[in-house]
Amino acid sequence: MRKIPMRKCVATGESLPKKELIRIVRTPDGNVEIDETGKKNGRGAYLKRSIEALEVAKKKKALARSLECEIPQELYEELQKLFGE
Repeated sequence: MRKIPMRKCVATGESLPKKELIRIVRTPDGNVEIDETGKKNGRGAYLKRSIEALEVAKKKKALARSLECEIPQELYEELQKLFGE
């Protein structure tokens, strides 16, 4: 049986299968992007695919803290669209 890769959501602190999370990455040149493939180079943070988790991350600045940089407002808006708001 294959082991399911688990990752921790920066907002909720839950450990979930990697497939249920979305990876946000800070690339080596300092851009912050949504990493659909989970394979981009750079520092990554995982976020549960839900509006609630997004709100928590925004309020607690969880993404900014784990990626050690400012998160552009557009990224939050893009994630909101992705999660179907």
